[in-house]
Amino acid sequence: MSTLVSPDDPTHLKKQPPTLLDLVKHVVATDLAPITTDIDQGFYPADVMRSLAAVGAMSAHLKSPHGNSDFCTALNAMASISRVCGSTGFLTWCQSVCGLYLQNASSAYLSQTLLEDHVSGFTLGGTALSNPMKSFANIEKFQLFATHTANGYRINGSLPWVSNLGPNHYCAAIAQIQGDSGRQVMFLLRCDGDGVQLQPCPKFSGMEGTGTYALHLQDYEVGADEIIADPAGPWIKRIRPAFVLLQTGWAAGIIQASIASIRAAEKRLGHVNCHLVVQADGLEDQYQRWWQDVMALAQNPLDEQDSFFLRVLKARSTASELCLVAAQAALLHQGAAGYTMSSPVQRRIRESHFVAIVTPALKHLRKEIARLEAQFG
Repeated sequence: MSTLVSPDDPTHLKKQPPTLLDLVKHVVATDLAPITTDIDQGFYPADVMRSLAAVGAMSAHLKSPHGNSDFCTALNAMASISRVCGSTGFLTWCQSVCGLYLQNASSAYLSQTLLEDHVSGFTLGGTALSNPMKSFANIEKFQLFATHTANGYRINGSLPWVSNLGPNHYCAAIAQIQGDSGRQVMFLLRCDGDGVQLQPCPKFSGMEGTGTYALHLQDYEVGADEIIADPAGPWIKRIRPAFVLLQTGWAAGIIQASIASIRAAEKRLGHVNCHLVVQADGLEDQYQRWWQDVMALAQNPLDEQDSFFLRVLKARSTASELCLVAAQAALLHQGAAGYTMSSPVQRRIRESHFVAIVTPALKHLRKEIARLEAQFG
C-alpha cells in the first residue's frame, strides 16, 4: 500500500532528483575546486570540462528537440563554475558559444552529428571570433582570407589568441572572401587539420589554463560540410546578442566570489575595513539589480533588434565594471592575505582584468554603445 507524503515533509524533499545546478555544483566542489591553483598555473582542465558538459552545464542554452532553451539556467551554471575558477568559467563560455554556432549552422553534419558530441563533452571547441567581431565593429581588419575552391574554400592567415583549443579540438572562425570585400564565410576549423599550426602564446598574467594558442593557417581546406554560415555577416547579426550575453554568467561568478571574500574578512578586519568606500552590501545591491536585468534579457537572447542589442551591450559593460570594482575591493578588504599569489582574491583580480579586455573589451563595448545610442538619437 502506497503512503502519501506531504510536500512539506523533509524526507520528501531529500528524494527530489538533483537539478542541473545541483549537479554542476557537485562537479565544481569535487573535481574543480581542488585544482584551481594548477589551472591558474597553466593546467588545462579537460576532464572537468567533460564532466561539466556531461551534466548539462554547456547545453541548457541550446534548443531542445522540443524547441525550448533555458538561457537563465545556463548563465547560473556558468556563474557557479566561475565563482570557484574564472578560467574554467571562461572555458565554459567558449564551449557553450561554440555549441550555439553548431546548432545554428547551415550544415546538417555540424548541427546534428558534431553538436551531439560537443554538448556531451566528447569533443571540445572554442570560438575564434575575436578578430571578426572587432572587424565588424571597424576596430581592426580581418586576418583570415578565403579563396573559392571546387569543394568549398581554402583559408590562409593567422589569429593571435584563440582559447579552448588543443590538438584534437576545433573552433569556429570567419574569413574574408578574396575578391568580395563585403562577404565573409564562417567555418569549423579543426586544430589537427592539414595546414593548421598551433603556437603557444606568451605567458599571461592570468587565465593561463585556458588552452589559448595562436593559430596559423596555410592552405587549409574547408569543405561544404564544415561551413557554418555563408555569408557570415547576416548570421553574426542574429547570433551576436547571445554571444555577448553568455559572457555575463562568467563575470557573475567572479563578482559573487569577490563579495564573499569581502564578507569573509569582516570578522577579522571589520573594525578597519568599515572605512573603505566599497562595501559588500553596496556591491550586492548593484549586483542583484544588474543580474535581474541579465535574467530579463535571457528570456529572448536571439532578439535581432538593435535596441535589444544595445541593452545587452550595456549589461556586458556593467559586468566588466562590476568585476573590476568587486575584485579590487576584495583585495583591499583582505589586505596582505589577498596579495599572496596563492590567494583566490589575487587570482580574481587577474580574472577580472580579462573580463574587461577579452572581446568585446570594455572599450569595444563603449564604442558600440555610443554608436547605437547615436542611432536612436
